[in-house]
Amino acid sequence: MYSIAPSILSANFVRLEEEIAAVERGGASILHVDVMDGRFVPNITIGLPVVKSIRKATSMTIDTHLMIVEPGNYAVQFVEAGADMVSVHIEADPHIHRTLQGIRDAGAKAGVVVNPGTPLSAITEAIYHADFVLLMSVNPGFGGQKFIPRSLARVRELRQMITERGLNVKIEIDGGIDLSNIADVAEAGAEIMVAGSAVFGTDDPAEAVRSLTQKGAVWV
Repeated sequence: MYSIAPSILSANFVRLEEEIAAVERGGASILHVDVMDGRFVPNITIGLPVVKSIRKATSMTIDTHLMIVEPGNYAVQFVEAGADMVSVHIEADPHIHRTLQGIRDAGAKAGVVVNPGTPLSAITEAIYHADFVLLMSVNPGFGGQKFIPRSLARVRELRQMITERGLNVKIEIDGGIDLSNIADVAEAGAEIMVAGSAVFGTDDPAEAVRSLTQKGAVWV
């Protein structure tokens, strides 16, 4: 399954409910929510109350990406707030198995996130306990960054890792995804494409979702 996951990091928060409704009209089934604490990454965004509010505003799958220290202390709380998918960074959690299992036990899909500078070998064990891997194609912390070209090879490497192990693990990618590269990313093996400024930075977010879906769907 191939999905566009608009990231509200680039949305207009004054009109957030309208922005969410627009991407849903465009065919998006997943809404990406970036949670930053100003410690793991140099930025602060939103927390549990906003996720609870979003849950009331949409039936889309809420995909919550925790860019925080000690994610194991908060992951299940985000599930309880309404998140359907929760991902945590391998770089931030020395007890990744416990955190991933806690997310699953709470009823959500569990994801492990890998930064651009982290070798995929770091998730050799964690991948067995995850429902998806979120591969960062920019350094986390800010929206609007340029896609790192090396990420395409990393998607292929990750796809091979998953296939060789016979796992049912999806690949999500986040950072700099737009019309210029989405077809290549899809061809490499990614299945969930997070797009922020390429959607909410346009005059028509609904049409942006449709265009990205059409551009990448050639490889589905």
